[in-house]
Amino acid sequence: MEEKESKIVQGASKIFMQYGIKSVNMDDMARHLGISKKTLYLVVKDKEDLVRKAIYAFGEIEDNQILSIVNKNLTAIDESFEIMEWVLSVFQNLHPSIMFDMEKYHPEVFHDMRDNRHKMIFECMVANMKKGQKEGVYRKDFNPEIIVRMYMAHVESMFNPRLFPLGSFKLSEIYTTGYLYHLHGISSAKGHDLIKDKFKHIKNTY
Repeated sequence: MEEKESKIVQGASKIFMQYGIKSVNMDDMARHLGISKKTLYLVVKDKEDLVRKAIYAFGEIEDNQILSIVNKNLTAIDESFEIMEWVLSVFQNLHPSIMFDMEKYHPEVFHDMRDNRHKMIFECMVANMKKGQKEGVYRKDFNPEIIVRMYMAHVESMFNPRLFPLGSFKLSEIYTTGYLYHLHGISSAKGHDLIKDKFKHIKNTY
């Protein structure tokens, strides 16, 4: 991807994340990006193409960020909380309807994105759980692959407007509550003590 195209796609990704997908048409996007609509159409064929490229660009950023954290070789709980803090920083500016908009109006993009994200999340979380079991901070009486699949189902439910009506709860609050519920469920007594100390920082920051 050329530098100019990359800049436009990454800018579009931020705008979709902030305002949602349905509410932003191509005229709006060109105006937000400070370019002409003609220039925008030199980069993408239509809105579907723009959504696909923008979501893919965000996925690459997310992958790189998570891998950079994993490569620090932190303890399992430190790694979990560092990833959790990065996700929370994303949620600060994430429009709550983005997943609903994508699934309803751009289903092919949504399914491709979900499959790619599931693979990345699955591999990282299973590795983290196995590390935590070896360290003695996670219980050893569960199958990580089952727990991760249950966790991913929980994350998808966050964006279900029937369960969490838009505007009723902050995404950061839903995510934090669910993630701590998850961690407490898999942690040993030793792990619970570490989580308690870590959560003080999260609570004060978000």
